[in-house]
Amino acid sequence: MKKNMGGTDKIIRLVIAVVIAILYFTEVIGGTLGIVLLVVAGIFLLTSLINFCPLYAIFGISTCPVKEKKEE
Repeated sequence: MKKNMGGTDKIIRLVIAVVIAILYFTEVIGGTLGIVLLVVAGIFLLTSLINFCPLYAIFGISTCPVKEKKEE
């Protein structure tokens, strides 16, 4: 698995996951919508931890910074 997520993308996903979790566990959101959003938060958390998003791979997107090759 090649990394395809940059630092900013990881932070945004982590913040969204934490906000959804807080809203769910404080019972601001609930029911089916709450469960669906909690699953999405889990996916965001997992993809942030492994630096890989399968949807990015399918669509050929990468938010990783490009490393320049040093020519000698």
